[in-house]
Amino acid sequence: MGTSIGRLIHPHQVKFEPLHTTGGDVLIVVARSPSDLGMIKTIPGCRKKFVKIYGFVTDSYFQSGFVKETALYDAITVTAYEDIDYPKNRFGITVHQLYQGADCLTWVPREMKNREIDIISFGRTPPSYHTCFSQCFHPASSPYLYLHSPLGNLSGSSVHLERGMLFKLLHRSRISLAFHLYVEPQGDRPRSMMVTSRWLESLLSGCIVAGRRPVSRMADDMLCWPNATIELSEDPQTASDELMTLLSHNDSLEQQRRNNIFQTISHHDWRYRIAFFCRVMNLPIPEALLNDLARLQELVSSYEMSI
Repeated sequence: MGTSIGRLIHPHQVKFEPLHTTGGDVLIVVARSPSDLGMIKTIPGCRKKFVKIYGFVTDSYFQSGFVKETALYDAITVTAYEDIDYPKNRFGITVHQLYQGADCLTWVPREMKNREIDIISFGRTPPSYHTCFSQCFHPASSPYLYLHSPLGNLSGSSVHLERGMLFKLLHRSRISLAFHLYVEPQGDRPRSMMVTSRWLESLLSGCIVAGRRPVSRMADDMLCWPNATIELSEDPQTASDELMTLLSHNDSLEQQRRNNIFQTISHHDWRYRIAFFCRVMNLPIPEALLNDLARLQELVSSYEMSI
């Protein structure tokens, strides 16, 4: 009974396994969400064991998720500029802004394959659009394939394994759908105008990204090249027609696919973000990261020659 009540009162708090360590100069906590900053309470006396404690929050749009342990950090990063003030003022710590990224070195297409999947939708899709697209593209009379919800595992080791399947599906898809979180919000899910991994991983895979782009500084900064995204109508039926028009011009979009890949590997790999984190926290950049950054530049050059 106590556990159930606790989940109702603190639905975003997670329990972590105890961690025993003698400490060191720096502790870096990579937090998927603000509530994960609470991981440091698994180290008793963490402030006495580490000279500096830094947090790398990769998805910070849920402000109420910041836990009291946030005050124990010397500095953290948040995803959006709009997210800086709340933890800075609430906990009196240094806060830097750092966008999300994609693992470009691992998942950039090694070759341009045939794209037999016309439209792919993974994760959250606005219900009215999904219903309309299903009715439009699923019947035998439609020549187009609309593939949706290919991901099934939410926890465990199979999640990471399934990522490979997702990227291979994206590599073989022509259009990937992406909608900001104010489009038909569902339940108590956070509303946001963030550019999330959905956009970056689709662009990295060479998809044409269509949907409803976030209206935010983040979107302007990150999706800054021509036709990085295609805006669909607010009316799902009209959006279906717009998708069919795009598909009818598929061959002419090849250059856009290559430019989407080029721009993503040029600006949005996680390794750029980690290097920035090191700089703002006054940490040395590891040699392994410098080697990866050099490999990224080689990859950028190879794609630049093809566009």
